[in-house]
Amino acid sequence: MSTSITKGALLILALALGFSAKAQQQALDNYIQQAFSSNKGLKDQNIQLDQALYALKEAKSLFGPDVTFLGSYVKSGGGRTIDFPVGDMLNPAYSTLNQLTGTHNFPTLENMKFQLTPDNFLDAKVRTSMPLINAEIYYNQQIKKEQLSRQQAAVNVYKRQLVQDVKTAYYRYYQAVQAVAIYRSADGLISENIRINESMVRNGVRNNTALYRSKTEKEKNEASINQAENNRDNARAYFNFLLNRPLTDSIVLDSSTIEIPAAMAGGDDVSQREELQEYKHAIGAYQYNNKLQRSYLIPKLNTFLDLGSQGLPNKFDNTTRYYFFGVNMEWNLFSFHKNKYKIKQSETALNAVSMAASQTEDQLKLQLFQAKNDYISAVKNYNTARAQLDFAERYYRDQLKVYKEGQLLYLELVDAQNQLTQARLQTSVTQANVQSTIAAVERAQASYPLENK
Repeated sequence: MSTSITKGALLILALALGFSAKAQQQALDNYIQQAFSSNKGLKDQNIQLDQALYALKEAKSLFGPDVTFLGSYVKSGGGRTIDFPVGDMLNPAYSTLNQLTGTHNFPTLENMKFQLTPDNFLDAKVRTSMPLINAEIYYNQQIKKEQLSRQQAAVNVYKRQLVQDVKTAYYRYYQAVQAVAIYRSADGLISENIRINESMVRNGVRNNTALYRSKTEKEKNEASINQAENNRDNARAYFNFLLNRPLTDSIVLDSSTIEIPAAMAGGDDVSQREELQEYKHAIGAYQYNNKLQRSYLIPKLNTFLDLGSQGLPNKFDNTTRYYFFGVNMEWNLFSFHKNKYKIKQSETALNAVSMAASQTEDQLKLQLFQAKNDYISAVKNYNTARAQLDFAERYYRDQLKVYKEGQLLYLELVDAQNQLTQARLQTSVTQANVQSTIAAVERAQASYPLENK
């Protein structure tokens, strides 16, 4: 019997002590990399990052030339006309010349009428235009740069939260697996108690009351095993959900000795948090927007060149071809305070986002402070649970020995057994909680190396 208890104790001790740091970290890093590759929420963030990148490329392209083909063909009739009295002007002179020369070399001309709207007229040209001075285009490009950097920071914010979620889900699954093993180990102890009670009943040492109670405890423990297995399956499903895998996929757990660190590395600096980087680039975007609203004071200068042909559709020669080059300038001199109020709006928005950044920094400092305190408390609870487990194991062994000698009520043995099971469960819970608080401190310090993942 002592050998059975010793084996059970060693099993629970191995489970309670947890993973090897190296194997655990390697397994977790592999799972985190899978999450970075397949998590749907992160994919959505990367899509938004692509959108911001294309918006920046579009803004840069506004500095380049635009080449456009323009063409129109006109067929018309009626409308306004202009009269040209060529007959009235030349016929008297032509008549005199015919009389003087005695010939009819000079004909009689009719007055002419010209339609003002073009008829059977083709105008086709290629226009090249390019901005020379345009402050709005420049500041718009700078705004897009800041928005791109802000979205990159947002992607990293999501990644850091995903790292914490994956680690926490991993530890919860590990603890759920431990719980199943602990209840199954308790089932072994109960089965051994049933065997002892049956032997005592046969030998007339005990009556059936203890035997019935031990069988009742077995049924209660079976219900606990079912609930623990359900919790394990749910924890596994959530972990696989984060990795966008089938919910029933197996999870690799490497268990051996691990030393809980006595203190966490890292200081209280939160300046590297990506949330603050988001606000930094948001402030930059609003600053450029303020300059954009003020840029109406700078004139806009553009140039253009047209190469085309005007005339009949079937005619293309030196008489129809043409070029047209020019430079135009636009300078807003007065807009009845519209630009003034736009500037005020941009300044107000800038002040609002600056205040939000300051408030967020304070919140992040509070988060880090609380995460460290939670870690210290979790370590203390874990050490207390380990001590309780040691006492519970000794107490159960002593009570079982006395019970075998017929000097102890079975209810007292059941109480010792329940204490042992609860101590084992509490140890596994506190051990997983320590690991979860470490992940929370890591998240608050932004210390996980994203750039290599």
